[in-house]
Amino acid sequence: MLKIKKYAAIDIGSNAVRLLISNIIEQKGRPVQFKKNSLVRVPIRLGADVFVKNKISKENTQRIVDTMVAFKLLMKSHKVVKYKACATSAMRESANGRDVVDLVLKESGISIDVIEGKEEAAIIAATDLHKYIDSNKTYLYVDVGGGSTEFTVIHRGKQVASKSFKIGTVRLLNDIVKKESWQELEEWIGKYAKSYHKIEVIGSGGNINKIFKISGKALGKPLSYFYLTSYYNKLQSYSYEERITELGLNQDRADVIIPAMRIYLSSMKWSSAKNIYVPKIGLADGIIKSIYYDTVSSNTQ
Repeated sequence: MLKIKKYAAIDIGSNAVRLLISNIIEQKGRPVQFKKNSLVRVPIRLGADVFVKNKISKENTQRIVDTMVAFKLLMKSHKVVKYKACATSAMRESANGRDVVDLVLKESGISIDVIEGKEEAAIIAATDLHKYIDSNKTYLYVDVGGGSTEFTVIHRGKQVASKSFKIGTVRLLNDIVKKESWQELEEWIGKYAKSYHKIEVIGSGGNINKIFKISGKALGKPLSYFYLTSYYNKLQSYSYEERITELGLNQDRADVIIPAMRIYLSSMKWSSAKNIYVPKIGLADGIIKSIYYDTVSSNTQ
């Protein structure tokens, strides 16, 4: 007998806010299937407030409230039965983050869980990575966000290390990433690169997904370090306006894509990886899986 229900994940990041609605397909005698039904992305860019002024502005507070009210209605229309809302570094570091969370709950009924970097990395690691990896290999999973980047080392199908670094696209755009943070990251990656003979990189996040789509590569095929470097140099040769008008990038993607590529390329260089795999999964996917397997608390519609 076939049973289908809908779960939703809300990811409140430093660059954008996303609502992912997935179909959970259960059939006796077969593995459960998670099929993406709808994805809505709103580029509020909370990090631009928080990382510079240490608080979320009145304008963006109202935008978050309006977005959550809209997401609540969308989940109701889709007949979502369970959902979870998570906020990451921008909300976590904001002086008025708790006030914004309380206001969202009051106006929309949505309870936001402000998670730490370690928990964020753990949720991301809960995604179906086994579909994309070789259990005999070692991987460095790199999830680039606006405020932080989560790194996970996976050896023979098992997670052996995980760490969150305050190096993100919005922070880099505002030139507020310390040199020491880069040095710490290089040393951390280098430690595991020395421990394992060969490491492949897995990239997640909106920017690497966009680059992968532009490449025209088939799903499952990697992007080479050479390709990524060439495209990085190409992007830098265009102005912000030209990236929008000539390369067709959205205005909220045209600026953050360059610092994002810097993080991916640095990760590949320091781990001596020649390729990066792009499975197109991230925090929202991990939230859905975590709700289903009951590893996180969730809310019901």
